[in-house]
Amino acid sequence: MNEENLSFLQEQVMYAGFGDTLDNDLKEKIAQQPETFALEYQTEYGKDKVEAELHFSQSNKEEYKDMYFFNSYKVKLEREGQPDMEQQFYINKGGSITLKEAYNLMCGRSVNKNLWNKTGELYNTWLQMDFKQTNDKGNYGLKYFNENYGYDLDAALQKYPLKELENDTYKANLVESLKKGNPASATLVKEGMEDQKVYVVANPKFKSVTLYDSNMQRLGRRRREKLDASKKQNQKQNQAVEGDESSSSAKKKPWKRARAV
Repeated sequence: MNEENLSFLQEQVMYAGFGDTLDNDLKEKIAQQPETFALEYQTEYGKDKVEAELHFSQSNKEEYKDMYFFNSYKVKLEREGQPDMEQQFYINKGGSITLKEAYNLMCGRSVNKNLWNKTGELYNTWLQMDFKQTNDKGNYGLKYFNENYGYDLDAALQKYPLKELENDTYKANLVESLKKGNPASATLVKEGMEDQKVYVVANPKFKSVTLYDSNMQRLGRRRREKLDASKKQNQKQNQAVEGDESSSSAKKKPWKRARAV
């Protein structure tokens, strides 16, 4: 057995977000020297169940038959109230999507990654799954929002009075979590009211961030509804006041200026 290759694969699996729980299974499979094999992995994120199948293959070159490659993994996601879905993720040089990032993408959130282009240059981009398109293998496509697209996460965050933005360390943690596609916990400061715990989600497509309450209900919609209701109430009150003033002024006798003698 190629111990160096085994160690490299174990590191790849760990950094892909699967930890070291598959180390022994990986070693046993390689010892059997099959052309291809798969390993199973299960985890949960909250109430969501995730099953992954990791795919490995033997080198097709005779002189490197003792070497194996970690090619891809397929994720099956089960969410309460949602249809099950599957997606294949490929292992790439320096820019592979981790299991948690894969989960976030499958939930519709965006992930920020440094990737290599075809000419070998490193570039930064936001990724989001396109649920309207699938390829010949049944995989959903990915939308890319590169640096030229103009999404400024920091500027989007500054539009909200978040307490974490007042501390450089807390802000850095918030930004890092958002780049991984997580709904990041934050504190919304309200004038004259108790601070509110919220979740923030990056939204590169619309160059913004979206805020949710503790039940993951979008805040913007509720806030607009409250503002609309408040606006209508104010309009009614103003109309009532104007009506009273008109009625009152109609009853008053016209004022005449005294003529100087």
